[in-house]
Amino acid sequence: MSHHHNTNDTTHLYEGDQSKLYSGVMSHHTDIKSPESKKQIGRIWKVFWILLLVTVVEVVLGMFFSHNMPKALVNFFFLALTIFKAGYIVAIFMHLGDEVKSFLITVLIPLTLFVWFVIAFLADGGFWLHMNHSVPTR
Repeated sequence: MSHHHNTNDTTHLYEGDQSKLYSGVMSHHTDIKSPESKKQIGRIWKVFWILLLVTVVEVVLGMFFSHNMPKALVNFFFLALTIFKAGYIVAIFMHLGDEVKSFLITVLIPLTLFVWFVIAFLADGGFWLHMNHSVPTR
């Protein structure tokens, strides 16, 4: 089967040797002052500022407020902020934010079940560890 490549079709670059993708052949931004380049640079700065803000909130919470708050609440805040940052990084840098809904569901449901699996086994292990130390032996 012969492949006829359209000069505008770049899918053949993704097959086999992908060195052309990273060698400048696929450079979309030849003019850094173009509107497309400025839009991409603006998007990168937006991601930077959002991640910086969340990180600063985590550091300030950990340094100044965590000793005055209940441990469960501190853990909840850190977990929520960490999940937000992880999800945002996955959506932006791994390009899952641009994917179709069915693919997202295919990735997120197993990941959610895996996290639940780990939490359930840790809780169960903690329960049995406590039982082994609290039940008197004969």
